[in-house]
Amino acid sequence: MDTLGYLSQGFGVALTPYNLVTALCGTLIGTVVGLLPGLGPINGVALLIPVAFALGLPPESALILLAAVYLGCEYGGRISSILLNIPGEASAVMTTLDGYPLARKGHAGVALSLSAWSSFIGGLIATIGVVLFAPLLAKWAVAFGPAEYFVLMVFAITCLAGMAGNKPLKTAVAALIGLLLSCVGIDSNSGVYRFTFGSLGLADGIQFVVLVLGLFSISEILVLLERTHQGQKAIKASGRMLFNLKEGAFVLGTNLRSGLLGFVLGILPGAGATLASAVAYMSEKRMAVKDNTFGKGDLRGLAAPETANSASACGSMVPMLTLGVPGSGTTAVMLGALTLYNITPGPLLFQNQPDIVWGLIASLFVANLMLIVMNVPMIKIFTKILSVPYWALVPAVAIITAIGVYAVHATTFDLFLMIVIGIFGYVLRKMDFPLSAILLGFILGGLMEQNLRRALSLSNGEIGILFASPITWGVWALVGVMIALPFWRAWRARRQQARVSSMA
Repeated sequence: MDTLGYLSQGFGVALTPYNLVTALCGTLIGTVVGLLPGLGPINGVALLIPVAFALGLPPESALILLAAVYLGCEYGGRISSILLNIPGEASAVMTTLDGYPLARKGHAGVALSLSAWSSFIGGLIATIGVVLFAPLLAKWAVAFGPAEYFVLMVFAITCLAGMAGNKPLKTAVAALIGLLLSCVGIDSNSGVYRFTFGSLGLADGIQFVVLVLGLFSISEILVLLERTHQGQKAIKASGRMLFNLKEGAFVLGTNLRSGLLGFVLGILPGAGATLASAVAYMSEKRMAVKDNTFGKGDLRGLAAPETANSASACGSMVPMLTLGVPGSGTTAVMLGALTLYNITPGPLLFQNQPDIVWGLIASLFVANLMLIVMNVPMIKIFTKILSVPYWALVPAVAIITAIGVYAVHATTFDLFLMIVIGIFGYVLRKMDFPLSAILLGFILGGLMEQNLRRALSLSNGEIGILFASPITWGVWALVGVMIALPFWRAWRARRQQARVSSMA
């Protein structure tokens, strides 16, 4: 009953006219940002943080805005994937495999409406999961001390590399770069200047907004500048605009399975929507052995990644709110937004500021409903936005990015630092390093240092406190599993290759 009472209190916050307009603006902005190739939810949320702060939005309204942008980006990413075969973000790559073939067959309207419905189901399943499991996890998390939090964050870092597919080493290096960047500035305990190279501008460390916009927006501008406009035109959504009941029933099982899978993977720190969509797609493909038309326009191949995307986006809110550990790159950005409002995420947030937490959870229901109502009638309008040429898109993104950084501290040093970070991020992108891992390492670095200091203070410098409780032992065991996972995958791949060679 407590949960239902808190949820009704959250709806009281989310359904105020001010917050409803905020959520509506967020979903619209997020959808537009998501459908523009390359921008994605991290950029969308990062660009809105300084805007929300400058407008003086209260914390609950700012979080509702950012969450609505996040969900909107997950919706919007499918539009360019289906119509142009250009994923708006990494997690939308799997959508292109069957979404674009459906559009080529003349079923663009069916594909877009079915993907919107799948995203709605995934978001609904995951939001119910957040309501049920987040309070339980928050109560359990009260048992966490500084040692447990430090080990948990080590687990989050190793999760990045363990679940990174074919490039675990690059992901681990990127996370370590983020940890290094988090150490820049004055040490709060000793007052020693660390990695500032004599620059007073770095005395307070690298600002979060500067790092995010530099890594993602500036590097994306450089990527866009090196591309040439291909002259592709969006495929017009002709014929039937909505899927029928038979098609909806055909993919219902896929929706339910992928929604649950996406929620579970979303909770895992560092897993993210990209992994969720890939696992969901491959799982459904393995199940469809007899009638496998995946890659040729199979409705299940479209529904699976879209449902998992949306479910993972909502699921990633759980570790952010209950443990203070971001579940994805975008929730890492939202975690930074909380720090701007001097809000410490974690289990006590549910007790001390229930309006913020439950208002955010209730807004997830509202935003998902807004998105399904808004997206289907506006399909034709959104396709026109895809025709914006790069020569118009690049200056617009550059201006918004510069204003966003300058608005925080009004210093030109931040602008130059953002450009340097952007060039560095561009080089890393060309070398295929995941930038989201840098961001997660940066966010977790400061928290890891704080909790390690507190733990060692409690134990008078004894390192054994990091292995003193059942929770720490359990998490260290999970760390070992995550470290061993890439090696096991490599061994299995070599074994399969040897088996194929011996058969040949």
